[in-house]
Amino acid sequence: MSEPSGSSFHETLIGGAALAVAGVMAYGAVGIPSAAGYAGVGPNFLPWVVTAVLALCGGWLIWEARTGGFREMDPPSGAEQGDWHALAWVSAGVLLNAALITLIGFILSCALCFVLAVRGLRASEGRPAGNVRQTVIDAATGLSISAPVFWMFTKLLAINLPGLSGTGWL
Repeated sequence: MSEPSGSSFHETLIGGAALAVAGVMAYGAVGIPSAAGYAGVGPNFLPWVVTAVLALCGGWLIWEARTGGFREMDPPSGAEQGDWHALAWVSAGVLLNAALITLIGFILSCALCFVLAVRGLRASEGRPAGNVRQTVIDAATGLSISAPVFWMFTKLLAINLPGLSGTGWL
């Protein structure tokens, strides 16, 4: 088979990446015990289902790319180049959330992630990223979203999330 052209080569890479992720998931699923649980389904059932569907999608993407490319695809929208400042704000929010969640708790770290991500998304639209007033509003919005999520997981579902205090409410 001949070497694919530029765009179909990249499209083939997308399918190959999906297959690679499916392979990594399969490797992880092998280590999950298969003892049947409730209704005869073991804990490794869902990871294997996701792995199989992802492998099927990866194979399909490769087939599409090798037989003419992704058909009926809309032309790309958006800017010619990525907005690196906006990406930096959103990335900082996600990374700081991961780094600080055990130190300052779920609620505060997720609220901080929200503030930084919203600032980046505003910047990506060409709007002002936010002054002090807008940052306070974003922080209040982030707290009003993350606090109920924390309480639902810890109080209703009994799932332990890192908190700021030992009471289980912060």
